[in-house]
Amino acid sequence: MVFDLLRRKGQGIEQAADRDVPQQKASAAARVLPMGAGTQAAWGPRDTVSLTRVGFLGNPVGHRAVKLIAEAAAALPLVLQNAEQRFDSHPLLTLLSRPNAAMARAEMLEALYANLLLSGNAYLEAVAAEDGWPVELHVLRPDRMRVVPGADGWPVAYDYSVGARTHRFGIDPARPSICHLKSFHPLDDHYGLAPMQAAAMAVEVHGAAARWSKSLLDNAAQPSGALVWSGSDGQGLMADDQFRRLTEEIEANFQGARNAGRPMVLEGGLDWKPMGFSPSDMEFHRTKDAAAREIAQAFGVPPMLLGIPGEATYANYQEANRAFYRLTVLPLATRVAAKLSDWLMRFGDEVVELKPDIDQVQALAAERETQWRRVSEADFLSEAEKRQLLGLPARPMEGDNE
Repeated sequence: MVFDLLRRKGQGIEQAADRDVPQQKASAAARVLPMGAGTQAAWGPRDTVSLTRVGFLGNPVGHRAVKLIAEAAAALPLVLQNAEQRFDSHPLLTLLSRPNAAMARAEMLEALYANLLLSGNAYLEAVAAEDGWPVELHVLRPDRMRVVPGADGWPVAYDYSVGARTHRFGIDPARPSICHLKSFHPLDDHYGLAPMQAAAMAVEVHGAAARWSKSLLDNAAQPSGALVWSGSDGQGLMADDQFRRLTEEIEANFQGARNAGRPMVLEGGLDWKPMGFSPSDMEFHRTKDAAAREIAQAFGVPPMLLGIPGEATYANYQEANRAFYRLTVLPLATRVAAKLSDWLMRFGDEVVELKPDIDQVQALAAERETQWRRVSEADFLSEAEKRQLLGLPARPMEGDNE
C-alpha cells in the first residue's frame, strides 16, 4: 500500500545516498507525479467512413439531424408532368414506386438523401433494357465509388470496389448507367462537400464533452491533479524504484470507478495539487449544447426540432417546422428531383419533369393556401399564367385531375 511505501522512503533515500552515483530522474519534472491528460487538441480523420462512424453512428445529434432530413425529404410526394399535363400513371412513376426487389420508394430515397448528407455524394445505378426506360434503380455506397477522370479532367468512368473486386461503370452520354448527385464543393471537381464534414469539429467537441462527463462520473466527479513530493531533505527528488512503485500503487488503489471516493492519506512530504477544473468551472454542459447547435446549423435543422435547450430563434415549434421544410427539405428534394429528371429522360423520348408536390406538404399548408388565394384573385392574369405560377401545367388536358 501507499502507506508502507511512504514509511520506507527514508530508507530508500539513505541507500541512494550511499551509492557511488546518485539516482535521480532524467526529467526535470521528476518531483511531480501527474495524474491528468495533456491539453493539446487532437482531431480525428475527415474521410467519409470515419465521419459516418463518429457523426452518425456515434452521435445522437448528427444521427437525428440526418434521419430527420432524409425521412422528411423521402416522404414528400413527387409528381411527374410536362408542359401539357400531370401524369397519373407513367413508367417512371412505376419505377420510382418500386425501384428494385429489395427497396420501396421511401427506402431508396431515404438512402439517397442520407448518403448525400453524410458524404456529399450519392450514386444511383440504372438497370436498363436495350431500349426504353430503366427497369431497376439501385443505390450504391459512396465510400466504395471512385470517379475516374479522363485526360481533360472530366469523368470517363466510375469504379465501384467491394473488397478485392472492382467493377467499372463506363459513361455513355446518351444513356448513362450511373447518376452522380453531389453537393457543391469549392475545392473539388469530382466530389461534393457534405454537411457532416462542415460539422466535423462540432461533432468531435460534442463527443469529447460526453466522454468528459462520463470520465468525471467514473471518478466521482474529481478533477485531475498531481502528487508533489518535497522529500524529507526538501530537495523533492525521488528514487526510480520509489517513483515506479508509487505510480503502481496509485493506479491500483485510487483510480477508476471502482475506487471512486476512496480517501487518500498523504504523509512524509507528499502534497496533492489540483490541476484540473471542477465541472462547474468547465461548464461542459454548455459546451456540449453549443456543439449540438453547431451540428444542427450545419445540416439546416432548427435546434428546437432536435430538443436542444437554449434555442429561442423561432416563437414556436410550428414556425421552426415550417422553416425546416422551406429552407432545408424542399431545396434538397427539388434539386435531387431535377437531377433525376435530367438523368432518367435520357432513357426515353419524352421531356418530363419530376418535382415535389408542395400542395401536399402539411407543414406548408398555410403558405400554399395564401398563395392560391392571392393568385386566384389576380384578375389581370390569364388561367395559363395562374397555373404556371402555381407550378401546374400550362394547359389543362381532358381527364386531368388538376
